[in-house]
Amino acid sequence: MSQQSADALMFNGLGPNFSHRELIAELALKYRLPSICWWVDLVEKGQGLLAYAPDYSDTSERLADEVAKILRGAKIVDIPVTQLTKFILAINLKTAKALGITVPPTLITSADEVIE
Repeated sequence: MSQQSADALMFNGLGPNFSHRELIAELALKYRLPSICWWVDLVEKGQGLLAYAPDYSDTSERLADEVAKILRGAKIVDIPVTQLTKFILAINLKTAKALGITVPPTLITSADEVIE
């Protein structure tokens, strides 16, 4: 990507990207490509600039509720499919500084997590 003059990198959590997410993030930093990904932990560790990811904090509780419904006799087809509706925006300002990027204040104030 750096040879093709890419300006930034967005990588998702599908297939090989998940397995190699740390390597992808490390290479993006090495070649000074700002990146956005699906994993807040990469941003927290300084391996990524931005993450926009689903908030999984209540997933265990929601799954437990669905299991309880099934154990009470509900048919699986009668349980509605739910999608995550809350997302987390995380920004690592140290990574931004290392990349020579100024993050706009409006983006910082709208972030759920800012690492300085």
